[in-house]
Amino acid sequence: MNATFCKHLRTKSMYVGATPEEAFADKEGGQTTPCHFWCNRTQSVVGVDDQPAHKDTCNSSRSCFEE
Repeated sequence: MNATFCKHLRTKSMYVGATPEEAFADKEGGQTTPCHFWCNRTQSVVGVDDQPAHKDTCNSSRSCFEE
């Protein structure tokens, strides 16, 4: 996986023994559940910049991004 996510991005998949690549991977198949993301700095589904926390948007284009 070549994507760089903000170090403050979190998902529940991270807490079940998954590698970061597995936790943020797109799930394939018909019975997948949407993943819930949050910002660890705000403890909310929005980041410091009041934009939604999501693996597709928490990247270097955001002012609050930290690698």
